[in-house]
Amino acid sequence: MALRDSLNSTIGEGSSFEGKFYISGSLRIDGKFEGEIKTDDELVVGESGKVKTNIEARSVVVAGTVVGNITAREEVKLLETAKVLGDVIAPAIQIQRGVIMQGTIKITGNGKKDPRAAVEESYNANSLVRPDKSGK
Repeated sequence: MALRDSLNSTIGEGSSFEGKFYISGSLRIDGKFEGEIKTDDELVVGESGKVKTNIEARSVVVAGTVVGNITAREEVKLLETAKVLGDVIAPAIQIQRGVIMQGTIKITGNGKKDPRAAVEESYNANSLVRPDKSGK
């Protein structure tokens, strides 16, 4: 659960915060947060962290509890103690054994296309060789 050197803010264990939190750096939550979070950097929900919000960040690491959707531009990591009730959308997602989650997962890959369109396009591509009716 390594953070970049630019940890800007922490909501410590035993603390409670309610409201809107917009931050340009990284944020770690070990306490309780309810409201709205947006960060251009990394968001870490520590093992004791309890979050009720939709999260938008560059990357997200969850070891605690999240009630809400998680959208990351780069990656989401759900550690073995994570509990998530909501949807997860990111180009890359790591899920460790022990995670409890209910919601949908959308892995967008490195492409800019909608995942559904990309898969359907790949499936429908003319890569199959069909035998001609003469049996040759």
